[in-house]
Order: sequence, then C-alpha cells, then structure tokens
Amino acid sequence: VGTGMQERIAIRNESMHRLDFEASLELAADFADIISVKLHDFALGDPENAPDLPPAAPSTYDEVRRQLLIVDPVGDLRTRIVLSQDGRLHEGGVTFDLSLDPHERWDLTVDVVPSLDSETDGELAEHLSDERETLGDVVAAWTLRVPRVRGGWESLRRAFDRSIADLAALRMRTGEFRRPLFAAGMPWFMTVFGRDTAITSLQSLLLGPEPAIGALDALAELQAQTVDPAIDAEPGKIVHEVRHGRAAEFWFPRYYGSIDSTPLFLVLLAETWRWTDDATLVRRLREPAMLALEWIDRHGDLDGDGFVEYARRADGGLTNQSWKDSGDSQRFHDGRFADAPIAPVEVQGYVYDAKLGLAEIARDVWREPELAERLEREAADLRAAFDKAFWVEERGGFFALALDGEKKHVDARCSNMGHLLWSGIVLPERVAPVVDQLLSESLWSGWGIRTMASDEAAYNPISYHNGTVWPHDTSLTAWGLARHGYPEAARRVARALIEAAAHFDWSLPEVFAGYARDETPFPIAYPTAARPQAWAAGTPILLVRVLLGIEPDRVRQRLTSNVTDELPSWLEGLRVEGVRAFGRNWTVAVERGRVTIAEGV
Repeated sequence: VGTGMQERIAIRNESMHRLDFEASLELAADFADIISVKLHDFALGDPENAPDLPPAAPSTYDEVRRQLLIVDPVGDLRTRIVLSQDGRLHEGGVTFDLSLDPHERWDLTVDVVPSLDSETDGELAEHLSDERETLGDVVAAWTLRVPRVRGGWESLRRAFDRSIADLAALRMRTGEFRRPLFAAGMPWFMTVFGRDTAITSLQSLLLGPEPAIGALDALAELQAQTVDPAIDAEPGKIVHEVRHGRAAEFWFPRYYGSIDSTPLFLVLLAETWRWTDDATLVRRLREPAMLALEWIDRHGDLDGDGFVEYARRADGGLTNQSWKDSGDSQRFHDGRFADAPIAPVEVQGYVYDAKLGLAEIARDVWREPELAERLEREAADLRAAFDKAFWVEERGGFFALALDGEKKHVDARCSNMGHLLWSGIVLPERVAPVVDQLLSESLWSGWGIRTMASDEAAYNPISYHNGTVWPHDTSLTAWGLARHGYPEAARRVARALIEAAAHFDWSLPEVFAGYARDETPFPIAYPTAARPQAWAAGTPILLVRVLLGIEPDRVRQRLTSNVTDELPSWLEGLRVEGVRAFGRNWTVAVERGRVTIAEGV
C-alpha cells in the first residue's frame, strides 16, 4: 500500500481433473470519509445505531484496457481498478471464466489507484511493484537504524521486533514537516494526534531521537496562535487532531480539544534533550515551549485554582478532552457522569513534570535562572495543592479520577493513577497505597491494568474507557513503578503485557477487554480496536527500557541503569545493541542477573 494498492490472487487446480468454473471479484467504492466509516463500524452491526454510508458510486468498465473507473458523484475523487486478466462485467464486479488443467495456476493482479483527477494510467502494475520494493527498502533502512534485541526471553524479542515493523508502517511525512513522525494508528487515526504522537515518541526514545524531534517540530508548527472557540483553540495550545480531505469537512481540519497534548509536548522536549543534550533543539523550540507554558497557566487553568481543566466550547467538539476522551469516561463511584469544567488527575502530573523539565532547560541551556526557579517553585506548589485536592481517604486511599465543575472528587478508581507515578507528582507517603490500588484484584486484570476498577458502578470490561485494558496506559504505569522503587511489580506488569501480545500475533492492539485472566485463557479482543496503534506499538519498546532500567545521564554523557537488584532468569542473556544516545551507540546487556552498559555494538 502506497499511492495505490496492489493485490495478487492465485488460483491453482490441485485436483487430478480439469476444472471449468467461474471466479468473480466484487468491486465497488463509496468514497466515504474515514470518520463516517469509523462511526458505522463502531455501531457493531446494530442497524438502528449505524449511520448510513453512501451507496456504491457509479462505474464504467473499459474491456480493452481491463480497467474499472469509479467516479465520486459528489466530488472530484475517482478510483481506478486495473486487472491483469480479461473478464466480463456484472453488477457489482467482474467475472472470469476459467479452465484449469491439473496443477495449472491462474494469476490475477489487481491494482487499485485513487486519484483526484484524470491522471494518465502509466504502467500501473510495474509502478506499484516498484513502489512496493521502494517501501520495502525504506522499512529495511529503518530496521537497520534502530536497536536490535538478542537473547533473553523469546516473547520479548518477538514483541519488540513486531513493534519495530508496526512503527515503521505508521511513520508518515507531509510537506509541512521536516522529519517523519508517527501517525496515531490504522485504520482510523492515520494522521497527527498531539497526545498520541507525544506519548509514542516518549515510549520509543530507545530507538533514537529522530521520531521525537520530528514530532516536536510538527507539533510546534501546528501550535495554535489565536483564540478560536470553534475549534477549542487558544494561543500556545498543541493540536489534538489533524484531518484532510472529506474527513476534514466532516470533522475539523485542525482541532485543539485536548488539554494534555500541551504539557506532554513539554515533557517530550525535556526528555529528548536529556537523551541528546541537543542545545540547538531546545533553543530552536524555545518560543513554542514558552507559548505552551503560557497556555497552561493562562488558558488551561480556567478558574485560577492552579489546576488545568477543560470545558468544551466548539460545537461538535469533544465533551471529554483528556486521554479518556469518550463521552462516558468521567464517572463517579456510583456511576453518575461528571459535569465540566473537569480537571483530570493525570494532566496535573504532566504539568508538574513539564515544569520541572523546562526548569532544567531554562537553567542549563537558556541561561534563565529566574525562570528555572519560578518553574521549580510552581511545581512544588502544584504538588502540594494537588495532593490536598485530589486525594481520597476512603476505600484504602487513592487519587480521584478528576475534579468536577464544583471541585468535587470524581471518585471512580481508575488507571489514571498510574500516570502519576510516571510523572513524579505523588508524595512519598502516597506511593504505596497507589501501588496497592493499581495491583489490586479490581484494577489488575492479569493481562494489564483496567481503565476502571471492576467494583465501580460504571465498570464494563468491553467499555472503551470504563474497564478495558490499554497497553500504553499500563506501560506508563510500569515505568512509574520502576521509577518509584517497585521493580518486581514493574516486571510483573511488563511480562503480562508481553504475554498478552502473544495472543495478538505479537502486535498489541489499541485496547482489549478487561476480563480477568482467570476468567479467560487469552485476552479478549476489542471489536473496533486500531492495530497497529502507535502507542500500543510503542509499549514493548518502552518495556524493554523499563526492564533494563535504561536512563540517560546528560551530565556524564552516557547511559545508565537504575536496576539495583538481580534480574529474573527470563531476562538472562538479553542484549539490546545499537541504542543511540548523545550521538553514540550503546549496548545494554543482562549478564548473571545484572545490567551492563558499554559504548559501541
């Protein structure tokens, strides 16, 4: 798949007798935009809830050129389908009359090429074959540049290798952006999503800095410059989603309805700098970084209470604007919906992390010590205020999912707490209760951490955000567990995710059902999950980093490991070769239960 699609079909007579038969190929196009297709698909076959898709567009068949031309009746789109064999047109497709002797084979090549005008045909089959080879070369080049995992647990190696292939498939480049970056996922999200792009880039820094730098450049270019309530935009806000073509007409060309993309942009900038010590990068992005910081303090905090919150202004925009952005995700313990403005718990952690990271950059690169001191002071104040406002003493103690418009605890117990461990905003005395909650029977499914605890009123193991398991969500919790001195818990979480990947051909999906592992012998697929999905594909990459404790030491210009205990036998012999940091290659290995790091391959 590139500028077109080529499919090769082979039919072989494996019998001892001559066979005469018809083979028919159904061919149609309706030119529906991807968002309409998604809404139709998400109805899960319910005809009452499924929005209508356009009817099949009219077509004409050129028998001489073996070409079916399908023309969009309401626009300038067209689809050409070129066949390598003669056939006869019938309603809905083409039929081939075949006579095959024993062991004789018949081949058909189908080239599908969308276009905006009556472009010349050219030699399509040759063109698409060449393009496939070119794309293969691009993937091969990418594979050669990223680290290689050898030895150790085979399942971990296979999941890592599949993630490399999935991320390669999701790399995209448009004329606006200087470097490739990761699209959010197939088939629904083959575009820039601020939150997804930032988190995937954070997960995959082990692969090298280029995707992260590409993401930072793209998000900076797409940063809002003006107040526009029609798209939920304010100056400095990082884009939520970009759409093109008919999907942009149905939705928005650019939409800014997410409040976590902006602090995550700053978190990514700081983490990329820690891996590269690239002062040029952070100087070049100083202006968008400061605009993002201003958005957090001025526009993100709607009522001046020190917390970032959201309230939709755009007609047709998202009701919920954190990562759990489905309309029913913000729920109280008794199942009631929370009313906006809503301050999501994990976003406050992102802001805390962003301010500390930017303070480090301000002091060491921008040479602005006053700014650094201000940001560190604001982060400390936020941490204290956050604990007071979000902590719930009941049910063993936990952080609320959010604060609602009346500053009440949205008190469902959810996976969002795990992000707080990653961001570092949790006070030391709260860490143990949070870990206990995350690994409790109600939140831990055995395959991952449920988005909502199973004893909450709104829990549903196949609800998009109210009981399912999202691999990226669980991976960030594993990272947080490791950062807070819970290595065995982090390994337990990481191993479960990799074991789940084995049931999805090693390609973790966007989301899967939250049924307990002792209820089902394998993780239950979510019907409409995207796969590959960028931050799901980034999960095994991050887990390798977490398991080996790999961290950059910018001051000493080297990689280090924060693992201090003996690693389990299933990691023995694991080697990660070609990790790039500070412009050099590194090899990280497990030898006799300990992590060793050496420069070179």
